[in-house]
Amino acid sequence: QVQLVESGGGLVQPGGSLRLSCEWPGFSLKTYSVAWFRQVSGQEREGIVCISSRNDEIFHVDSFKTRATISRNNGKVDLQMNGMKADDTAVYRCAAADRCYSDYRGFSDWGRGTQVSVSA
Repeated sequence: QVQLVESGGGLVQPGGSLRLSCEWPGFSLKTYSVAWFRQVSGQEREGIVCISSRNDEIFHVDSFKTRATISRNNGKVDLQMNGMKADDTAVYRCAAADRCYSDYRGFSDWGRGTQVSVSA
């Protein structure tokens, strides 16, 4: 079973950038498709972007196309988001699977998440 750990959360200034990292300690995520999601308490989980294990093809949720970037970095998968707003405050989680699914229920392995708060 893949055990994912997210890092890089915390307080972000409005208008600033966020950079998160997803790793499987001791292993590489190179052969997995990895996606980033976020969730606000009481609301539905929201997909952001996914990088596929097939040629690193990237799939964005439309609303994040212009400001979310996903990349592989030495066996980890990073998320960068620009133009952060108060509405972006959420728990951000990464998930791994054999491919990028359009529904979060397709992902079998999840990290616990990292809290991101956008505030001055």
